[in-house]
Amino acid sequence: MTVKLDRDGYVSVITLRNPPNNHLGLGTISELADAFDSADSDSRVRVILLRSEGRVFCAGADLVNANPVADPLPPGTRSPFYVAAARLYGVRTPVVAAVQGAAVGAGLGLALVADFRIATPEARFVANFVQLGLHPGFGISAVLERVIGRQRAAMMLLTGRRIRGEEAERWGLVDQLVPAESLYDTAMALAQEIAAAAPLAVASTRATLRGDLQALVAAATDHELAEQAVLMRTEDFAEGVRAVTERRPGRFVGR
Repeated sequence: MTVKLDRDGYVSVITLRNPPNNHLGLGTISELADAFDSADSDSRVRVILLRSEGRVFCAGADLVNANPVADPLPPGTRSPFYVAAARLYGVRTPVVAAVQGAAVGAGLGLALVADFRIATPEARFVANFVQLGLHPGFGISAVLERVIGRQRAAMMLLTGRRIRGEEAERWGLVDQLVPAESLYDTAMALAQEIAAAAPLAVASTRATLRGDLQALVAAATDHELAEQAVLMRTEDFAEGVRAVTERRPGRFVGR
């Protein structure tokens, strides 16, 4: 199992454990969605705290060894990977994420699932899809601008630029920046603060604030998948994957 589910009072602690980089494959994201659903259906749980083990929060989907969105699907069929991603957005329970190290690609998408993100100065947030020759996925094309605004989202999505902890906090992508040794305790303190409020009122207020976010993500991932399916057949995508594997800039030709 790559996901661990614990409970601390009213807080369900969900831990991603897929070393060394906490990559997401179909199995792992399905486990995460199951854990979210389990916590959401537990009347003793009022807040979910999402965290991961190791130095990296989540380095995204494993595009080299087991690309979870690359397999061709019949027309009109939804990607199981993105169905699981949309399930994460469907929980009624508030989510606090503790982010250390890199949140890259689908890892950024995972961080965006949370209502609040507590991070370390060493954290970095990267939407590196265009550097892979790929369209953004995981609903990021729809959700990121809701968090940081259209212009800053465009900056991240069209450049693939790394946004480090301090800048992420200024942009509102991170709610609080704390030293690594304080990360879990600070995230837990926020989770407990939310859990101490009236749970029905919290759920009602959160539902109003999030609106149709799950439906938005489901529609966005359908569009993202269609665009990715086209781009994955290009020379540029093959070069992007090679460049990542070889740790060098891509040499793209527009084909």
